[in-house]
Amino acid sequence: MSVIGLLTFTNLNGLMAQDAVEAPAAEATEVLDEANDSVAPAEEAVAEEAPVPEETTKSFHQVLKEKYIQGGAGWMTPVLLCLIFGMALVIERILYLNMATTNVQKLLEGIEDNVKKGNYEGAKELCRNTRGPVASIFYQGLDRIDEGLDNVEKAVTSYGGVQMARLESNMTWISLFIALAPSFGFLGTVVGMVQAFDDIEVAGDISPTVVAGGMKVALLTTIFGLISAIVLQIFYNYLLTKIESLVGQMEDGSITFMDILVKNKK
Repeated sequence: MSVIGLLTFTNLNGLMAQDAVEAPAAEATEVLDEANDSVAPAEEAVAEEAPVPEETTKSFHQVLKEKYIQGGAGWMTPVLLCLIFGMALVIERILYLNMATTNVQKLLEGIEDNVKKGNYEGAKELCRNTRGPVASIFYQGLDRIDEGLDNVEKAVTSYGGVQMARLESNMTWISLFIALAPSFGFLGTVVGMVQAFDDIEVAGDISPTVVAGGMKVALLTTIFGLISAIVLQIFYNYLLTKIESLVGQMEDGSITFMDILVKNKK
């Protein structure tokens, strides 16, 4: 074998060895590329299918709406109406009683100044321009000053009773709604419990799910009824306190008013 042939043979063996090494490497690279290609769509699919976390916090309005629907509109609606009508009357009474509040001491001082001067018409004008039941009572008394103090006292007493009745107007309706709201709630609960037992009878098994679900829905009407009654009761007691305060002012003012007339009657 010549030197040229030997070199040629050696080069061929080296090329063959290099091809033998590069071939598996190329095949491995292709396998990795295919694997990466197959993994990428899978990752994209997982990313697409992964659910986006939703906001779990609910507003008070949403929660109240859900509970209202769960309790049943047929029984929750009467309770809601009791609350609405009761609050409407409460607001009307609050406005009326606030407008009926009078600075009795200042009014009596003005009346006394006019009576001392013999200006009964001025005292009556002062009462006409002052709002509130106390001023109305004083006006009725001054309007009968010429008939004698006995008639003045009778007029003050009689008209005082009329004004007290006006102050207490609509209070009986508010107390009615306070009683009706929990009553409708309890009635809805009883009916819901009966329906829950009917479901148990149909299912033929006392399943905790059936019992708990039925009882939960039934008790919602009671909760709503009690809350409505508590809210109305708080405002009712406030109104009673306000009325008692005004009645006390009327009684004290009437006594002072008669004393002023007695001292200055000529």
